[in-house]
Amino acid sequence: MTKPRSKPRWQALDGDLHRITSVEHANTHVARPLLAPGIALVFVALAGLTAAVLFGHADGGLIVVAGAIFGAYMAINIGANDVSNNMGPAVGANALTMAGAITIAALAESAGALLAGGDVVSTISRKIIDPSSVADATTFIWAMMASLISAALWVNLSTWVGAPVSTTHSIVGGVMGAAIAAAGLHAVNWETMGVIAASWVIAPILGGVIAACFLALIRAKIQSRDDKIAAARRWVPVLVALMAGAFATYMAVKGLSHVLAVRPDMALVIGAGVGLVVWAATVPWVRWKSAGMENRTRSVKSLFRMPLAVAATFLSFAHGANDVANAVGPLAGIVHATQHHDMATEVAIPQWVMIIGAFGISFGLFLFGPKLIRMVGKKITRLNPIRGFCIALSAATTVIVASWLGLPVSSTHVAVGAVFGVGFFREWDQERRWKRTSRDRPQELGFAPEEHRRRKLVRRSHFLTIVAAWVVTVPAAAALSAAIFFVLTAFS
Repeated sequence: MTKPRSKPRWQALDGDLHRITSVEHANTHVARPLLAPGIALVFVALAGLTAAVLFGHADGGLIVVAGAIFGAYMAINIGANDVSNNMGPAVGANALTMAGAITIAALAESAGALLAGGDVVSTISRKIIDPSSVADATTFIWAMMASLISAALWVNLSTWVGAPVSTTHSIVGGVMGAAIAAAGLHAVNWETMGVIAASWVIAPILGGVIAACFLALIRAKIQSRDDKIAAARRWVPVLVALMAGAFATYMAVKGLSHVLAVRPDMALVIGAGVGLVVWAATVPWVRWKSAGMENRTRSVKSLFRMPLAVAATFLSFAHGANDVANAVGPLAGIVHATQHHDMATEVAIPQWVMIIGAFGISFGLFLFGPKLIRMVGKKITRLNPIRGFCIALSAATTVIVASWLGLPVSSTHVAVGAVFGVGFFREWDQERRWKRTSRDRPQELGFAPEEHRRRKLVRRSHFLTIVAAWVVTVPAAAALSAAIFFVLTAFS
C-alpha cells in the first residue's frame, strides 16, 4: 500500500499565508469602527493631560482637568453635528467631494475659532440666568460642569440618530437646567427664554422662505428663459455679488464682532463695497466660463459650483468664530471660578482652552462628520449647485436679518430650514406644473395621479425626526443637566 504523498511545502506555505491574510482582513474589518472613537478618546485624554500639567498642583486642579475633558468632548460633538449644516449642501450638490469639504471645513473652522473666536465669552449662555442667584463659586462650577456634560451628551445622541440639532440651544438648555436645580425657577430669565423659543419657529421658516425665494428667482430669470446662457451672464454675477455682500455683512456683524466692533450701518457699507468689487470681477469670469456652453440648465448649474464652495468655506469660518464659545465658554467659566473663586459674567479665554475648542471641532468633523453631512446634503432632498447656492445665500441673509431683529437664531435651524424650504418649493412647483399639464396636455403625463401623490421631494421621515429633535433639545438638555448637577453635588 503506497503512502499518500504530502503537499509540496510551497502549497502548505501559501495556505498558511492565506489564512493569516484572512485573519488580518477580519481584524481590520472589526477594528475599523473603533478607530474613530479611539482617536477621539486620545484627544480627550490629551486635553485632560494639558489641564493637569497647567493646573495639576493648584487648588481645584482636578475640577479643571475634568472640565477640560468634557470641553474637548463637547467640541468633538460640535464638529460631528453642527458643521454638517455648512458643508452638507456643497457635498450634496457635488460642488465639493466629502474629503475636500471636510478638509476645507476643518481649516476654516479652526481659523475662525483661533483668529476671530474672541478673547472674552459669556459664561452664562445668552444671559439666561442671573449669576447672583447662584449661591457660591462652587455651586457655579458644578452648574457649568453639568451644563457642559449634558449638552455634549445630547448632541452626541442627536448625531447618533442622524438629527442635526443646535449646539447653542443644547448649551442653553444645559445652563437653564443646572440653574433651576441650583437656585430654583426664579434664577432663569424667562423673557429671554421666550425669545429663544420663538426663534425655534422663526429661524427655520425664515431660512426656508428666503431660500425658496432665491430659487424661484433663478428659475424665473435664468432657467425658464429661452436663451439661458445670456440670462446667466446677466444674473449670475448679480447673485454672486449679492452672496459676497451678504457674507461680508455677516462676517462684520457676527464672525468678526469679537475682533472689531462694527455698527450695523457700517456693516452694510462694507457689504455693499465687497458686493460691487465681486460683481466687477465675476462678470468677465462668467463670460469666460460660459463660452461655448450648450443652452441647457445643466450648463448653467456648473456656474454655481465655485461660488457654492466659497460660500461653504465662509460659513465654516463664521461658525468656528461664533460656536467655539459653546464648547469652551463653560470651561472658561470653570477655570476662572477655580482660580479667582468668583462668578464673573464674562471671562477671558486662555489660549490653551481656545485650542482645545478649535482642534476638538476639527477632530469631530474628521472622525464623525460625514454622517450628518450626508443627511443634510443628500437625504432630506436632492440638491444641485443652484439649490445649494440658494441655501448658503439664505443662511447668511437670514442670520443678518435675525441679528437686526434681535433674535438669537441657530445657524443649524436656519441652514436646515433652508434645505427644507428648497425641497418644499420644488414640491409646490412640481404640483403646479403637473396640474397645468394634466389640464392642458393629459396625454403627456408620465404616470397616474395615484403615483404622483406618492412622489414627495422631501423625505417626511427625516423631516419629522429633525423637527422632533429641535423641539425637545432645550427641555431634554435641561432635564439631563439638572440630574447631572444633583449627582455632582451629591458626591462632591
